[in-house]
Amino acid sequence: MPSQSSPRSFAHQMLREIYEQPAAIARTLEYYLDLCGVAPDFRDEPLHAVAALFRQHPDLIIAASGSSRHAGLAAEILLEDLAGLVVDVEYASEYACRSTTTRRHPDDPSPVLVLSQSGETADTLAALREAARRGHPTIAVTNVAGSTMTHEATVALPTLAGVELAIPATKSFTTQLALIEVLALLAAGERGALPFAEIEARLAALADVPESIAAQLPAWERQIAALAPIYADAHSFIYLGRGVHYAIAREGALKLKESSYLHAEGYPSGELKHGPNALVSPEVPLVVVATVDLDDPESLLRYEKTVSLLYDMREQGARVLALANAADRTIASLASHTIWIEPAAESLLPVSEVVPLQLFAYFMAVSHGVDVDRPRNLTKSVTTE
Repeated sequence: MPSQSSPRSFAHQMLREIYEQPAAIARTLEYYLDLCGVAPDFRDEPLHAVAALFRQHPDLIIAASGSSRHAGLAAEILLEDLAGLVVDVEYASEYACRSTTTRRHPDDPSPVLVLSQSGETADTLAALREAARRGHPTIAVTNVAGSTMTHEATVALPTLAGVELAIPATKSFTTQLALIEVLALLAAGERGALPFAEIEARLAALADVPESIAAQLPAWERQIAALAPIYADAHSFIYLGRGVHYAIAREGALKLKESSYLHAEGYPSGELKHGPNALVSPEVPLVVVATVDLDDPESLLRYEKTVSLLYDMREQGARVLALANAADRTIASLASHTIWIEPAAESLLPVSEVVPLQLFAYFMAVSHGVDVDRPRNLTKSVTTE
């Protein structure tokens, strides 16, 4: 558990909940992992039912909405790359409208995993019920014990973020990402996709994430508070990321939209030149996730392509706010401003890199005079105990 600093008052619930993320992630990991032994291991009691589903089925359907769907997009990459599962991600609002005759395995329906912070999201609950009606085993990841989804799903997997009072999701999202990493490594073990020694090493690295985020948060806050006024004149933003970082680009754009009322869209980095680049101007900056796992050849390839894109954007005169590995001078030389992220494994970087994007959305909202805890036209199913 990260060490506790002296109490601090926060101007808004959203900022307080951003700072609560290290403890929330640590609680979630401690629920699913035994971290007291020589090496971390999975706890059988909360995970045995979902482990059986991973053993029995070669694929998985994910249905979710909003931020939870972005967690689902990250889950798709991690479950496919680490565990060899075949994963489809649906909008929960679309799932119940899809054909019932398109199942890959008519006699053995794939599990359907739904993600919802409240466990009461209407579209996601409808998707869960439709999946059950079609005969699919269901898995519900929610942040509210005793919610409708936890009662109706075949398997319920809680996150332990605690009550989230601000409407924009912060700690509920990062605890979902942490649990997804646990599930991807569990599935990898059950399916023999990774040797257990590697799984142990990855679990140990995951256990270190809360302390790493806690250590980086104060510097991120100071830097981004100073950056927000610089970007306050922007009319729209384009967020870019490759691989699992595309999901984080999408989440960063959504967080900015709902928090500050500024338009933003998230794209895979390689898609910028297939249309969106026409929008890039001083009034439409780029926010680029350009982190890299130097020990992962595929991550290095994605990074090199991102560097090439940033060279072109510099020549084009684009304003670029980049997230990059600490001390990455290449990215710093190509971006207008750079936010440093401590190096981590590719699958763990999203848990850290989304936090400065949350802070950017927060400070942009504050600079525009928005009630960041209660954005207009938005509601949250559960904001009280």
